[in-house]
Amino acid sequence: MERSIATTAPRTARRTARLPAGQPARGRLRAALERADVVHIGVLFVFLALAVYLLSNPERRNFYNHFVWQAEAFLDGRFAVRFPVAEGPHVNAYFQDVMPLPERPGFGLIPFPPLPALLITPLVAIFGLATNAALVAVVVGALNVGLAWRMVTRLTEDRAAAVLATLFFAFGTVHWYAAMLGSTWFLAHVFSITFLLLAVTLAIDGNRRPAAAVPPRGGLRRWLEPSQFGAGLLFGLACLSRLTIAFGAPFFAFVGAGGSFWRRAFSAGLGAFIPLVALIAYNVVATGHVFHPAYQWLYQHEYLGYLPEWMAIDRSWLIQDPRFIPMNSLILLAWPPVIRPECGLSLFDPTCPLLRPDQTGMSILLTSPAYLLALPVLRRAWRQPLVQGAALAVLSIVVINLMHFSQGWVQFGYRFSNDFAPFALMLVTLGIAGLGVRRLTIGLVLVSILVNAWGVYWGVRLGW
Repeated sequence: MERSIATTAPRTARRTARLPAGQPARGRLRAALERADVVHIGVLFVFLALAVYLLSNPERRNFYNHFVWQAEAFLDGRFAVRFPVAEGPHVNAYFQDVMPLPERPGFGLIPFPPLPALLITPLVAIFGLATNAALVAVVVGALNVGLAWRMVTRLTEDRAAAVLATLFFAFGTVHWYAAMLGSTWFLAHVFSITFLLLAVTLAIDGNRRPAAAVPPRGGLRRWLEPSQFGAGLLFGLACLSRLTIAFGAPFFAFVGAGGSFWRRAFSAGLGAFIPLVALIAYNVVATGHVFHPAYQWLYQHEYLGYLPEWMAIDRSWLIQDPRFIPMNSLILLAWPPVIRPECGLSLFDPTCPLLRPDQTGMSILLTSPAYLLALPVLRRAWRQPLVQGAALAVLSIVVINLMHFSQGWVQFGYRFSNDFAPFALMLVTLGIAGLGVRRLTIGLVLVSILVNAWGVYWGVRLGW
């Protein structure tokens, strides 16, 4: 059996739950965590996240709700949504992300993969266009926090490290911003993370089990591992919410049940193949094209006036073009907040704050510095298949996103980081477990949480 990455955590991470009387509060807290039921802790995380996400944005204006309109179209037997609707209790004439159909006035096509619309269709059947997609994002986002806890407990036996890693995901990454806002693009991120966490956890569970003997006879069963097939199927479903997640596929060749690199890859690939073929079929039936033409239409028509003039997009380039990488890398790694020294030390004054997030985005190193905890793992444990798979998945997704003409529209932080967050969270968890729960790890997670709380405040305050 392959040695579990969890066993690389330091010995202090596997302390016994019973401690002598008189131990400091930190020791008693650790002992309480070790005694607590892991499921109960996960449920507490869900309710904590639900409360924080709800209170972060109590209005939830549901301004951009493309998937509600798409679900209504599905219920009416259509692929095209009603557009533009300028009168009545529910309107969408202000939507940018709809390609009008000249041959069918009053209707248009939405380019986004359809899974979020399919998942909220039962709600739309009950509440119609009044369905609050933003509230759905809050609930599903809170469930994601429970799923993140479930995943990280597979990676380390140190409960304190797992708690710290889960807190980082829940409140120290832009998943918080996505879940509390829940507009179209962020709802897609939230749903994709759900299925990606399920897929990754199933692969990790398969990796921890003893490898079963490969059947001696030929046929599909010799190559197909059912558990890894299930992980691939869940991964494929995640791609039906955020297509760029597909570039994280290499992870499932390194991690999961199957006993060999190629058997893992084949089993997961076959599972992912089913949803992806379904997406192609959807595109062909809905548009007559393998690749949805609304993406190209959007590229030529999307408003990009929020970008600084020197970052103006050359629309003669491809929609995915390597020439976008240098400029977009600045947003990912180095984009600062808006700084106004003349405003004094106020951080929350709406008229003149010293610091305010830039609507273009902000460096991931500023918004979530605890991601740096992945670096020691990459250096010390790079031979571990889980580390190799997670790192390759993160790198592949980052590169394909940096090639995209747009880096997330108006936003706090870098919303595309949600695409690789579960993979990066594995590395951060191992980093915390390896370094221990101490000032450095706690400090980086705490700073991440404070920065994201600040960003959530401003995102809501500015109406983003």
